[in-house]
Amino acid sequence: MNIQTCRTAQYTIKAYVFAFGLCILSLVLRAQSPDKIPLPAHLEQGYPRLYITQSEKRDLQKTIQKEPWAKEVLEGIHKRIDGHVERHLTDPEWMVSRLQMHWKTKATNIYVEGINYSHADGEAPVPTVRFVGSRDYTTPYGKPKLEDILPYMDDPRGLYLPNRSKEGNPFEWAEPSKTGRIIYSINEEIIGLARDAAFVHWLENEKEYAQFSFDIFHTYMEGMSYRSEPIDLLNGHIQTLVGFTNFQVIHEHVLIYIAELYDFLHPYIEENYPQHIAMYDTTIKRWTDQIIKNGVPQNNWNLHQAKIILKAAMVLKSNEFYEDKKGREYYIDYILNVTSARQWSLTKFLDYGFDKNNGVWAECPSYSIGVTKDLTNFIEDFNNTFDHNILPYMPVMEKAVKMLPQYLFPNGQTVAFGDSYYGPLSTEPMSDMIRIAQKNNNKNLEEDFTALYRLFADGKQAQQKRKPKAAISSFFASKPLEVNPKYQKGDINNYITQTFYAPNVSWHVQRMGTGKNGMMASLNASLGNHMHANGINLELYGKGFVQGADPGKGAGYLQPIYLEYYSQFPAHNTVMVDGVSSYTEMLSYHAFDLLGQYPKSEKKEGYYPNITYSDVYFLEPETRSDQSRLLSIVKTGEETGYYIDIFRSKKQRKGDKFHDYYYHNLGQSMQIMDTYGNPLALTPSEEMAFAGGHLYALDYMWDKKSIKLEDDYQAEWKIDMPEGEEDIFMNLWMK
Repeated sequence: MNIQTCRTAQYTIKAYVFAFGLCILSLVLRAQSPDKIPLPAHLEQGYPRLYITQSEKRDLQKTIQKEPWAKEVLEGIHKRIDGHVERHLTDPEWMVSRLQMHWKTKATNIYVEGINYSHADGEAPVPTVRFVGSRDYTTPYGKPKLEDILPYMDDPRGLYLPNRSKEGNPFEWAEPSKTGRIIYSINEEIIGLARDAAFVHWLENEKEYAQFSFDIFHTYMEGMSYRSEPIDLLNGHIQTLVGFTNFQVIHEHVLIYIAELYDFLHPYIEENYPQHIAMYDTTIKRWTDQIIKNGVPQNNWNLHQAKIILKAAMVLKSNEFYEDKKGREYYIDYILNVTSARQWSLTKFLDYGFDKNNGVWAECPSYSIGVTKDLTNFIEDFNNTFDHNILPYMPVMEKAVKMLPQYLFPNGQTVAFGDSYYGPLSTEPMSDMIRIAQKNNNKNLEEDFTALYRLFADGKQAQQKRKPKAAISSFFASKPLEVNPKYQKGDINNYITQTFYAPNVSWHVQRMGTGKNGMMASLNASLGNHMHANGINLELYGKGFVQGADPGKGAGYLQPIYLEYYSQFPAHNTVMVDGVSSYTEMLSYHAFDLLGQYPKSEKKEGYYPNITYSDVYFLEPETRSDQSRLLSIVKTGEETGYYIDIFRSKKQRKGDKFHDYYYHNLGQSMQIMDTYGNPLALTPSEEMAFAGGHLYALDYMWDKKSIKLEDDYQAEWKIDMPEGEEDIFMNLWMK
């Protein structure tokens, strides 16, 4: 047997039976409806209309006068914009000139080369809006403060930005492709200030706010009206993703800001600049059509696109006002009921992504939870905007929200396989369901989700009420939630079961107990979106920590280290064959088969509670190896227990060289010992490396050591806790 260690706490073996022990110090829907979702019966004709109407203005003013939280929100908005508005009276170019535009070249055509900006050409009669620098937002350059931005910056040397990688962050010229999303971020910030000023003008009828807002809005929109769709010089996948300002249409959030601004400023524009309205509407429609044309329909993108399209559509007039008959109703119906190549109807989107039996969305946990949250946000927003509840046409959503606690480890952190991260469970989907129920007077639904919400939000509500964001949305969609005190907190055991299996993401979890002394083991393969090439991957919990942790995606999934390490077998708790096991990451189709489990998934009673197991089979495609993993939890006492992990791996066509068992555990130190507790004499080794025809991932490991032996051995990881707290150990016994 050849044991190898490195600084990622990895080692390789040829045996197949392993046991883990935990100790502190010495302690060993039914189907989605195919029917069309009906459009709202009433569409507001006046402006504003996105969040509030003119007739509701007085009620908002009264709320601001009476409610301290609302007064604080308005004061925060004023604090953010008043200085800029005042300056604009005497220096109207100061803010406008800091927009990132082709001020001198007035370029109309944008060219990209894959994920990076290349160049621009063509000439419009007015300055045009610049495109973002790169799809990869990682950059050494920082976004400067508004006062540090060079006015009318359009220089062949690029952008003048602070270099955060150098001492003192000196300003220097940087070519756009090296600047991430800074161009877009600057414009988004300025448009956001103009949006806030438009709202204050509508609320308080102060014309200086309107002029500040209009000057920025008109400059930006007129410039955008001459911009064309970016062209990918490589004629690759990026061509199907680009928007007018970003490499990904899902990141065209500035169009939401534009819609909000236009909504509040529309009466002022009608009165003072009506000749521009046709140009504004046409530009918004072209921009929206671009978002429909591009994107990815089968994952979270579809919903992100729909959210942007909805806001843009809402500020348009009705269909009959436009020669092409593409007005507000057209775009609303499109996102609800129409399917095209890269924008699916909401009903098809739900049918494709959700498992109707258990409510799991077919992406890694962080993205899955995000989609469920975005959907409840969308339903609530639609309900508030149109007074039209579409929840009955999306019956899987109740199950989707109720299953979210199944993602939790005993310490309250979510599982994190694939491109996920460890963190608490968002309560937004639960609170959204309560708001929807309250607005539609559905007492049963309200009681149902209040029980779930209070399990995670009790004690946090007061803080949420004290600190609303100084944002327009705080007056509307983000009003403090009022929980009916007569509805009691639910029982967590109604939402979390001892085993849970989600076949649409190839994920199985076993758990016992809660808190520090709970135990949990999570297995996943690679089925769905934002997944890694990880075989049968394990996440392991012990003594308050996810000790056998998944690495996540690192700095981002466009970085080389993601492609070569974070998304590959050696970064996970799995078995790699002959140093070469790999397959397509991201959208992956490599699931395991669940051969057996105890107790049955989602079973709540009638089983022996102190033991669980799962048995799964996986075909490792690179080497055509049969792999199986039998994993069990055995609880031996209130505070003790152990895991049994039996991993079998064998190539179908023989010729096996080595099968490496990788396990990564938290800790500042690790010991490898014989069965008597004597340290093994490991020596430095470079055997585990890319050299020899293996994966690049192995070269991201360092301080590698190894030893060959035929005997059983053990390993111990130590989490060195702060003084006054007990240290935590994970012990592994290897057969």
